[in-house]
Amino acid sequence: MATSERVDRVNPPGGSTRDSSRQVSGRLPWMLVLPAMVGLAFLVLPLAGLLIRAPWSTLLQRLAEPHVLEALRLSLVCATVATAVCLLLGVPLAWLLARVSFPGRRVVRALVTVPLVLPPVVGGVALLLVLGRRGLVGQWLEATFGITLPFTTAGVVIAEAFVAMPFLVISVEGALRGADQRFEEAAATLGASRWTVFRRVTLPLIMPGVVAGAVLCWARALGEFGATITFAGNFPGTTRTMPLAVYLALETEPEAAIVLSLVLLAVSAIILASLRDRWVNSP
Repeated sequence: MATSERVDRVNPPGGSTRDSSRQVSGRLPWMLVLPAMVGLAFLVLPLAGLLIRAPWSTLLQRLAEPHVLEALRLSLVCATVATAVCLLLGVPLAWLLARVSFPGRRVVRALVTVPLVLPPVVGGVALLLVLGRRGLVGQWLEATFGITLPFTTAGVVIAEAFVAMPFLVISVEGALRGADQRFEEAAATLGASRWTVFRRVTLPLIMPGVVAGAVLCWARALGEFGATITFAGNFPGTTRTMPLAVYLALETEPEAAIVLSLVLLAVSAIILASLRDRWVNSP
């Protein structure tokens, strides 16, 4: 009897518990709301300032300028090629981390995610030490094949792929871990080879994760600055991508820098809109 009375006090009949939870949820904790509003303003006001100060009357004219179109074209091409490289190398790497148990797997996973936290300039320096003319691999490439990667368009692609691939690997690995392996086991039981199982069963199962990772990878590659300018330089028509053009225009023509920034902001908004159901929506 005492137990039932105690339960009734905790959960009174008539749904009063639900009413009390509504009362608790309805109260605004101002000690949390005020810092939250300041944080929101801190994130939104710079973007609002960019939109307010934009030269809307001459926007289309500035976007049609040759150096802007050249930087935009180079950025789109390099980001797309870098994403293709990441797909070619990152999907098998994600499969290896998700499906194969081997000694040191945690270390390999940590190494894969290092570019996420590594300063991009440091990544550019590391690429120079490995792929530069006197680098560990670069001097062999130049001596054997006559290939020089730094300060070329190929160098831009390599720098962007280096910083963007972890986004793809993490997304695809998560999709692989969440996929139902019974379909793969059934296909293997029916005599399908591992390559056939991966191509006909696994890949369709994880395709949403691959697409999401590829989009994030492309967006990260499009906005890369530090590793690009360190490893590939800033040469018009060859390595000057949109972020580099923004940095250069900010010193000489601020309105052009604003226009270029608006283009990158629009791309970011489109990326977020396309991934809204997967990354942004909350229950």
